[in-house]
Amino acid sequence: MALIQYLTQINIEFGARQLLAAECERVGIRKPLIVTDAGVKAAGVLAMVQVAMPASLQGPVYDGTPPNPTEAAVRAATAMFNEHGCDGLIAVGGGSSLDCAKGVNFLLTNGGSMQDYRGYGKARTPLLPMIGIPTTAGTGSEAQSYAVISDAATHMKMACGDPSAGVRIALLDPELTLTAPRHVTAMAGFDAIAHAVETAVTIRRTPLSDTFSHRAWYLLNDAFERVLLHPADSEARAAMQLGAHFAGMAIEQSMLGAAHACANPLTARYNLAHGLALAILLPHVVRWNARVASERYAALMGSPRRRARDEDAAETLARRLEDLARAGALAMTLSDSGVAKSAIPELAAQAAAQWTGTFNPRPFDAEGAAEIYRSAL
Repeated sequence: MALIQYLTQINIEFGARQLLAAECERVGIRKPLIVTDAGVKAAGVLAMVQVAMPASLQGPVYDGTPPNPTEAAVRAATAMFNEHGCDGLIAVGGGSSLDCAKGVNFLLTNGGSMQDYRGYGKARTPLLPMIGIPTTAGTGSEAQSYAVISDAATHMKMACGDPSAGVRIALLDPELTLTAPRHVTAMAGFDAIAHAVETAVTIRRTPLSDTFSHRAWYLLNDAFERVLLHPADSEARAAMQLGAHFAGMAIEQSMLGAAHACANPLTARYNLAHGLALAILLPHVVRWNARVASERYAALMGSPRRRARDEDAAETLARRLEDLARAGALAMTLSDSGVAKSAIPELAAQAAAQWTGTFNPRPFDAEGAAEIYRSAL
């Protein structure tokens, strides 16, 4: 099977949504299905996008995407696509909506179930053109060729990737993030921060991924507190969205690590929001990785490599992450979230089975996961 890699064209500016009609024409979308969620619709953000679309492009809207997209949601959106004779996809929302739309694309073009595409490069037919319009500065899903879908049987997340699964056009319009509630901004932003930190130290990191990781950290570390204190700060909004996108590009090259591996079971078992789980776990993962990744953490923060032995770079970074979590009112322990010590063995076993953990710089297994969970209690 030949793998066809599509490059994503990025447009970032206030009002970028106004380019939607022209971009649909360019990639051959005449009747799109819009995939979004109820919150985006209720906040009026979807309407801001639809106003930019001529009547000829107005199509059906699937707004049933759950916070963690499931195959049931993917199948419901797929049925709507077929029912209305659509020919392309526009995802409007956070990472859940973008991932749901990617899942629809897999089933439309290749059939079967999402389990068939777990891993990478398993689609036999290239996917349809898709446009992504993120409304949060978080997952950077519009920069990635993966859909993350929850398995109905296990409630664990499946990463389903293909070279043609990435969005063809990404419209990054910071104005669309203005209506997000403060806690949504904080959780999405910390997700992006976690992407920058984890991609900077994985065993798959490259000079290219380092470029994206480091630039993402620079933008996000500087803008996160600003956007929480001054929600109308347009410069901070744009920096957050671009930083999240760069962090997404880093994931595409470098993958993630132990923080995401430990976060997924918490979401599956306790319905703990992904960004909140990362805010709890990431400082402890940084400390746990310190013995092998201190120099990489120092490089991420912009310290000269020669100083890595003179200062505890991992501890400095961990404390900064804790400060950022507190700024977003995300600083909680696992105990505060209802996680009992007795649950750790089961959680650790599930974390050790997560794909992302295989890329962590320090070899990661159930014992390591248990150490991280205990430190976060």
